[in-house]
Amino acid sequence: KISGEGKGGAAGFAKGEADVKLVAKDGGTELSYDVEAKVGGKLAQLGSRIIDGFAKKMADQFFSNLQQTLEGPADGEADTGEEPAEKKGWFGRSKT
Repeated sequence: KISGEGKGGAAGFAKGEADVKLVAKDGGTELSYDVEAKVGGKLAQLGSRIIDGFAKKMADQFFSNLQQTLEGPADGEADTGEEPAEKKGWFGRSKT
């Protein structure tokens, strides 16, 4: 489990966590995760669904970067600093 929280005074608070699972699969390790964010105060007035979506996007970006660091760039792809093309790998977000 990866978790974090912060308080913004009058703005409110934000808490988030990702449940991470590692499972041995086909000679490697499959990593899956599910992310949840909670907000309160004025932050919640902005729309907790928007903030939850942003938290999920940030988790996807984190695990994509982790995958690229562990596995390297996709075949035939140079490290240009740009977002990598769709790559089949071991990581995926749970559909829950």
